[in-house]
Amino acid sequence: MKKAYLYIILFFVGFVGFSQSKHTVVKGETLYSISKKYNVKPDDIIKLNPDVKDGVKENTVLTLPSNVKTTVTSTASLNKYEYQVQQGETLYAISKKLGISVDEMIKNNPTSKEGVAVGQSLTYYAAKKYVPSQVVKTETNTVSKETVNIHTIQAEETKYSVSKKYGISIAELEELNPHIKNVFEIGMQIRLNKNTFLPKVSTVDVLPTATKTMFYTVQQGETLYSISRKFGISVDEITKKNPAVASGLTVGMELLLPEKKEIDATIQSDSANGLKKKLNLLETANKSKQRNLVLLMPFNINRIEKDSAKTKIEYLKTDKFLNITLDFYAGALKAIDSAKVLGLPINAKVFDAETSKYSSNVATIIKNNNFSNVDVVIGPFTNNFVETVGQLLDKNTAVISPLTNEVGKGGNNVFYAMPNENIQKQQLMLYLKSKSDAIFSIHSSAKTSLSSYFTSNYPEVVQSSFNDKGLFDYTIFKTTLQKGKKNFVILDSDKIMQVISVVNNLLKLKKEFDIQLVVIERNDALDFEEIPSKNLAALQMLYPSAIRENESKEASNFAKAFRKDNKVQPNQYATRGFDVTFDAILRMCQEEGFIKSAEMQGSEQIESQFNYSNGNNYGVYMMYYNSDLTIKQAQ
Repeated sequence: MKKAYLYIILFFVGFVGFSQSKHTVVKGETLYSISKKYNVKPDDIIKLNPDVKDGVKENTVLTLPSNVKTTVTSTASLNKYEYQVQQGETLYAISKKLGISVDEMIKNNPTSKEGVAVGQSLTYYAAKKYVPSQVVKTETNTVSKETVNIHTIQAEETKYSVSKKYGISIAELEELNPHIKNVFEIGMQIRLNKNTFLPKVSTVDVLPTATKTMFYTVQQGETLYSISRKFGISVDEITKKNPAVASGLTVGMELLLPEKKEIDATIQSDSANGLKKKLNLLETANKSKQRNLVLLMPFNINRIEKDSAKTKIEYLKTDKFLNITLDFYAGALKAIDSAKVLGLPINAKVFDAETSKYSSNVATIIKNNNFSNVDVVIGPFTNNFVETVGQLLDKNTAVISPLTNEVGKGGNNVFYAMPNENIQKQQLMLYLKSKSDAIFSIHSSAKTSLSSYFTSNYPEVVQSSFNDKGLFDYTIFKTTLQKGKKNFVILDSDKIMQVISVVNNLLKLKKEFDIQLVVIERNDALDFEEIPSKNLAALQMLYPSAIRENESKEASNFAKAFRKDNKVQPNQYATRGFDVTFDAILRMCQEEGFIKSAEMQGSEQIESQFNYSNGNNYGVYMMYYNSDLTIKQAQ
């Protein structure tokens, strides 16, 4: 019956599509640009063309909704016009502005295939001449009663699109509006000429005229609560003066604050080297109240002892999960020892959470033991069992998933210490957009999830892909790059030959353009011997990471102490065990406890930072290959 129903649906969908308008995809077009061209929603196109939900391919014939009005015209029936290239424009940007495909522009202007220059005249055919939109100036009552020219940032707008809209450069826009240098958010108001004054709501009404003010740039790992404590002002005061923070803080965001002479200079200097958060958490810890910590470690000792086919030594040699558990546990023990040396009254218990892919004994452990006074539980290592623990325990007991980067179901008392993949992508895009609006992506034809992600969330990203034969047109791609600004090129492919091709061609294009290679995650193809590290360093390959490279004295001391106890160098899992556990101990020893501390304050340990929001950790680093072949943290 279900099959018959499906066939009926397919039959009617096919019948309706037969009488509707068609569109053939040309190079450079995306689902988003096509939807804008015909003034329809991308979802409406996807409904009629299910295969394009992950992106469109060149020469694909799309069925358009029946309400679309299209006219078939020939060059002979159109008028000939000339367009003069403006500062910062590319052939792709011009084609979008004129509503003409890149191929058609190149056909009419063969020399533009190699790029366009300011002042160059381009021929195009259209029903009517393109006329730039005019800037509408309005009068408003201000102190000086001068003409006010203000723009309110809309959804999907960028600095570049606004600068083009009003015919001024990004540099001029930032000079007129210092508050948008590091943050550009929906609803913010910006002035468009030097005689403009923003409405009183953003100046006089927000700040009393008698109060001296200053701008403060948000540092890595900071939260509203930590900044409020740093400057001795309330969170509400900061929020009132900076409404944009309601959507969250980003590194580099400029906040308008009352000038406070009593700012602690020592705290300021500590902030620069990343130690401030940890030092503050230590300084504010309550050392008089006993705190209880539980570790649920998936050792699976019973399974190992019952397995007569393998010895314990063989398990240690072959069981990767067991080795990860032991390494994490060794790091956690080091954190507990360090806390006790610092005078923190910690009582720690360890249970073997016998865990497999589908089962765990955590419910039995909780049933047979008293967890009423437990402040924090760390583990086990899979989200579903962590969430089970969270449901079984009191909501004031924090439960931490320490290792997996999978998206969890959440819970009021459940915290995911590892930033998940979506958060890492989101933080990467926030970083890229804060540096430049020239963002491009190159995809393997077999990988479509990231392309779909950009189409849905970041339609301003200019997307390209290898064709089904594994070929890519770098000539067309070159026309989309922008001179005078950083061009971020996101590569989404794990095919070695495609990676080699992109890296080698970007190196050639780097002679003319400022290009930086970006990947969402490092994969094996990037370690292939045909791709020298020096090439990745030349392109300063950038990627998001949950951990950083730390060569500080603090990191060196930890490694030395760990080697002394364990006779080996700490690996990433041992360091992770220390970071998660030590951070948890410091937070549970705060007067407000772990849960409130996680809501209010960020922190940073040896290799990880912890910026919790709704239980998820947004502490992501941007790392890049430096010219000296080392990996550095991007600022």
